[in-house]
This record gives sequence, structure tokens and C-alpha cells, in this order.
Amino acid sequence: MSKRNVPPYQSGRELEANWVAGWSLQPLQAGDWVLRVSGDIVLKPANGWLQTVAADEVAVLSASAVSLGQFQNRPLFVVNQTDGALAGLEPLLLRDVILHIDDAPVALVSIAVQLAHWWRDQRFCGRCGAATVIHARARACWCQTCEIPWYPRVAPCVIVVIRRGERMLLARSSRTRRPMYSLIAGFVEPGESLEQAVAREVEEETGLQVSNIRYRLSQPWPFPHQLMAGFFADYKSGELVLQQDELADAGWFVPDHTPPIPPLTTISGQLIHDMAEEILLDIAGRANR
Repeated sequence: MSKRNVPPYQSGRELEANWVAGWSLQPLQAGDWVLRVSGDIVLKPANGWLQTVAADEVAVLSASAVSLGQFQNRPLFVVNQTDGALAGLEPLLLRDVILHIDDAPVALVSIAVQLAHWWRDQRFCGRCGAATVIHARARACWCQTCEIPWYPRVAPCVIVVIRRGERMLLARSSRTRRPMYSLIAGFVEPGESLEQAVAREVEEETGLQVSNIRYRLSQPWPFPHQLMAGFFADYKSGELVLQQDELADAGWFVPDHTPPIPPLTTISGQLIHDMAEEILLDIAGRANR
């Protein structure tokens, strides 16, 4: 097991500083740490985010327990409480934990929920339907009949901030009622490179062509199992023609006058922030010549 490197926009959380990410075949035992979830709900104790397992809980919780590594030199598991919130636990939506709770252990919670979903959904082989078991040498479910592993799902996605002179393109999704503007994003198709996916998604959703596509940063996004790869790109040609089932509005904005945008805990917020800084630095550089 190795200490997980948390991206800068998720750092500074004491819990994660003492978490050693990994996996183990060791079963859940009394005294082990658990992070409790129920689907996309995080069940938070009154103090902190973790609890130790009582002896009389082990049998019930073992069926859903998935190893997350160690915390303070003791095993740490995520357990899926299908009976919902328990006494003394506060149910919190995963999206709210990530976006609105400043001291939340975002990386840990994101990984925990994704692995809980994977273990719940992969208890049976997707090829033959036989029950799976934990793989002996990897984080995977193993079908003893087909002799194939079923690994946790990761869906690659791209997200891009597009620059046109001193402005950047921001868009509002047609699937949300919130007045928040974000970036063009979408899933990578089979056989595509990440850069090809950026160009295709931009043209499909906005009618624009882009150039100088360059990688910036990435972020796991557990809704339910995406890996977001973030890019900068430059406007090349075209006029805005929005894909109505994807975008309700889009426009070019200068860094000092933007609509509501996502927080810096998200890759979209970080990309917007970084592009705004780049534009302002370029403006300042020209002014000083």
C-alpha cells in the first residue's frame, strides 16, 4: 500500500493525511475503521467521518465491506448500509459533501462510494451470471467459472475551457435548474484519443472548432465512476450553435465578469480559475510593455 497523492484542490484534510490507500484480503473485524454509506448517501457520525466496528456489527456489515487501506495503522473499510441512516448518523448527499463541505475528506469519500457501488453491482459475473469472489492478487471480483476478473469501472471523460482572445467559453447545462455555468465535457468514445474527444464534444455541443488542445489536470468524479481529464484549448472557427438537449445557454466571458461558476473543489472550477489567471497575466504583460 502507498500514501495516495491528493490533487492540490483537495489537500489539507487531516483525515486523508493519515490514510494509506490500498486493499487487503483481510476480512472486517471488530475495532476496524469504517466509512458508512448508503448508495450515494454518506452517513456521517457526529464527530468526524469514520467509526470503529462493534463486535455485534461484524456479521451484518461484512457482506458489503470493501477494503480502503489503513487509517492510523488499522484497517479501513467502506460499508454499504442498505437500511439507510442509523441513529446518530447524518445522511449527506455525496455531491453536497464534495461541493459544499470545506473540511470533507473528498478523495476518500469519492473512492469509497465508487468501490461500494462496484462491489454491490459486481457480485455476479457479467458473462455467465455466477457469483463472484474477491480476487486473491488484485482489487477485482473473480469469476471462478469464466476465470476472468471484473475490475472497478472507470469511465474516461474530457472537460475543456476554450479561450478566444481575452474571453473564455462558459456554458449552462440544460439538465440543471441552477444558474451555474461550467464547461464543455463528455465521455470518451472507444478508439478516441483524449484530444480527439475534446474536439468532437466541442463541435457536437457548440458547433465550434478548436485548436492547440493541451492537457491541464485531472480529477476523479464519482457520479458514478468518471475520471475527468481537463484541457485548455483555443478557439479556431465557427459560430455558437448549441445542442439543445445538452446546453441551455453558452457565451464568451471575460475573467472579471463571469456568471456563477463551480467551486475550486471541482475540476471545472479549477480550469476556469487557471484560464482566467492566464488571460489576466497576458493582459498585464501587454500593459507593461
